[in-house]
Amino acid sequence: MEVAGTSRVTELHELEEFRYLAFESTKLYKKRMKRLHDQNIDERNFKPGDMVLLYNSRLRLFAGKLKSRWSGPFRVVEVFPSGAVEIATENDSHTFRVNGQRLKPYVGMSDKKEVSELHLTEPQRLSEP
Repeated sequence: MEVAGTSRVTELHELEEFRYLAFESTKLYKKRMKRLHDQNIDERNFKPGDMVLLYNSRLRLFAGKLKSRWSGPFRVVEVFPSGAVEIATENDSHTFRVNGQRLKPYVGMSDKKEVSELHLTEPQRLSEP
């Protein structure tokens, strides 16, 4: 009876040690994954006057396969410490506050590019020998 009791206590200690090692391994894995994912996070610091696009989260209800989920561009009016951003339409007719995570910087063309047309002619055939 005494041998069975000591063997049971030893097994319990081994089980506790196995649980501890698994916990430590999981903790290290989570720390590595967090570091890996945090590398891909882009800091979004907006300043008044920046041009931004607004994510349209309601588009899921009216799904359009080719419809863009981003609307805008909008101009940043004010940035609040809580992460909220006040934006205005291009002609300043309407301003509203949105969560800063729903915005991304707008990278538009500063000037319009000219489009040139290319006219194709009949290909010239090489004379065969």
